[in-house]
Amino acid sequence: MSELRFDDVRVRYGSHRRGLTAVDGASLVVPSGRIVGLVGESGSGKSTLARAAVGLAPISSGQITLDGTDVRRLPRRDRPLQMIFQDPYSSLDPRLTIGESIGEAMPAGTDRRAEAARLLELVHVDPSRAAMLPRELSGGQRQRVAMARALAGKPKVVIADEITSALDVSVQGAVLNLVRDLQQQFHLSILFISHNLAVIRYLCDIVAVMYLGRIVEVGPTLEVLADPRHPYTRELLEAAPSKTRTLLAGDLDAAGEIDVPDPHDPPSGCRYHTRCAIGPVQRQDRDVCRTTDPAAGVLSHRWAACHFADELTTR
Repeated sequence: MSELRFDDVRVRYGSHRRGLTAVDGASLVVPSGRIVGLVGESGSGKSTLARAAVGLAPISSGQITLDGTDVRRLPRRDRPLQMIFQDPYSSLDPRLTIGESIGEAMPAGTDRRAEAARLLELVHVDPSRAAMLPRELSGGQRQRVAMARALAGKPKVVIADEITSALDVSVQGAVLNLVRDLQQQFHLSILFISHNLAVIRYLCDIVAVMYLGRIVEVGPTLEVLADPRHPYTRELLEAAPSKTRTLLAGDLDAAGEIDVPDPHDPPSGCRYHTRCAIGPVQRQDRDVCRTTDPAAGVLSHRWAACHFADELTTR
């Protein structure tokens, strides 16, 4: 088991004038042996933060560490940090059989054929399919193969980026159960990114909420979803499906009816103040929201980046 830690991480693309800061001072801890959910609208920076952890996005400042070691110093081969992507078809080489794709990620000296068969059994795919190409499998089967490929690298930490969003609702539950079983069996630490609050509630021990490049709320999942301390978290919950609708179909992008500020030119102070129901849009006396940032790299058990978090009572 291992702890993955993000400390004041910034990821910026482009020049100073025309660039975009996709992640801006994000701090988060994925404790050893726990599943942390990361939620937020599209464009909030969730996937960029995940990609930075595995070296697929540049870290402009700050640090990402695995058990105290900067992830940029970890070997690219046999790295104890693996990622499962949203689209399993694009993440698997279409020219390789699934057995060959899984074998690529294995440490040197491994009996690749035998180990691929073992891993396929673990993810509930018939080992006889090892000679098939990705296009010959269903979406759910391909995602299971992607999970087996991640496990082939013998990781301590796994990052799962929207791994059920491209699957049929009937398949999502089985994949989530598999994630939970594998996490317990291998004692993995997992950062699980999703738009779906029902999925987060079912799977994750801790939830972090991200908005416009910053973490705005963190806490135990059941506590945060029952008693949100940040207005944005409350908005996401209000946008989620009700009991009369299909929970697994819930998409947090429904929260985006109000225009999100331009990420190239984010608001000063609290970035959420232009949309906030308890901020200066509604209360002119709350100029502190326009001038002072409440999300200054805080790490704690239960935290919300809001000057007036105490006003949000239990739902």
